Amino acid sequence: MDRKITPNKRFQLWWLALPIIAVAYFAFDSAASSSGERVNLAMDKVKISTVTKGEFHDLIPLRGSIKPSKSVYLDAIEGGRVEARFVEEGAMVKKGDKLLTLSNTSLQLDVISREAQISEQLNNLHNTRLAIEQNRLNLKRNLLELDFQVTQSERKLAQFKRLGSGNLVSKDELQAAEDETEYLKNRRKLIIEQQQQDEKIRTAQIAQLEDSVEQLNKNLSFARKNLENLIIKAPMDGQLTALDAELGASKARGSRLGQVDIVSEYKVSAQIDEFYLGRVYAGQTARLTLQGRRYELTLAKVYAEVSNGRFEVDLTFNAALPSDMRRGQSLQLELLLADAKAATLIPNGGFYQDTAGKWVFVLEQGSQVAVKKSVTFGERNNKYIEVLDGLAVGDRVITSSYSSFKDMHSVSLTR
Repeated sequence: MDRKITPNKRFQLWWLALPIIAVAYFAFDSAASSSGERVNLAMDKVKISTVTKGEFHDLIPLRGSIKPSKSVYLDAIEGGRVEARFVEEGAMVKKGDKLLTLSNTSLQLDVISREAQISEQLNNLHNTRLAIEQNRLNLKRNLLELDFQVTQSERKLAQFKRLGSGNLVSKDELQAAEDETEYLKNRRKLIIEQQQQDEKIRTAQIAQLEDSVEQLNKNLSFARKNLENLIIKAPMDGQLTALDAELGASKARGSRLGQVDIVSEYKVSAQIDEFYLGRVYAGQTARLTLQGRRYELTLAKVYAEVSNGRFEVDLTFNAALPSDMRRGQSLQLELLLADAKAATLIPNGGFYQDTAGKWVFVLEQGSQVAVKKSVTFGERNNKYIEVLDGLAVGDRVITSSYSSFKDMHSVSLTR
């Protein structure tokens, strides 16, 4: 037979309270969300990263471009008009190959004028030497005649002295013979002294003329070299990557005509923010990944000049270059500022700018709720941030931007 069952009053009260509890929960959740405590976000709207252990590399991302390791500019040493052009841009040239020919009437007239000056000076030198030789011969002839006169005068004086002892000549005649002999002897000394003086003067004149001729010859050689400079030649083996010289164009002295590059060797030129000027120096290593292969480069030169807040560096490849490397090609590199060190790492992301690296949203263990947590970060690069305190290996952190919910206390992730 049927028996009446009396319901459990405790169970009945719990069943009646359940709707009230649910309403209160949702009301509290809604109030918390609206008061800045929590926000609900879809899982696919944020990026979640895991804290790991690894090696931290202090590096700078660089964007560089391929340049020849050595380039030689072609400048017009002497100005002139372009008369002939033997090669075109992009051609491979050998050292000494003719590239251009310029014409300069002023230089040609200058060479002709210097040649005429040299001819005139050589003629003067020849005439001076001839005059010296003629003067020397005249002096010899005069000296020979004077020696003859001295000999005659001495003979006459000797005769007068013998005759004078017998009172056959007067004392005046004897004295006149002595005076004449003495005069001729003194005159002979004077002629010899004059000959020596003239020899010194003529020798000095010849030395001056020879120096003048030598200097004119140097000037002529220089002028002729200037004429040779009107023929522009390749300074080395390489590729003529630029040639700005059209037929008939006038080029001023010192103007840029072109450029020859060594195409077998390349370097990478990059710009770096001046913030790193004190930390960048020659000998540092850079890495490059190209077509799945990694290449290492060495920083070869740091340019001290800063322009628009950046300075330039040159890097050279440590190994053979890729065969398809081209001049002007852009490359993405990483310059290592220090040796790698073991560290706790978190991927770099937009959150860092929103929190200044002071705190992060960390997912609670086994939950889809992320709460604020204070952290201490160390160095960072373009990929990772060094964790010093506040996070442990395995923690899951929201690393995307916090701009839309950074004022919240927690984030509830939904699928």
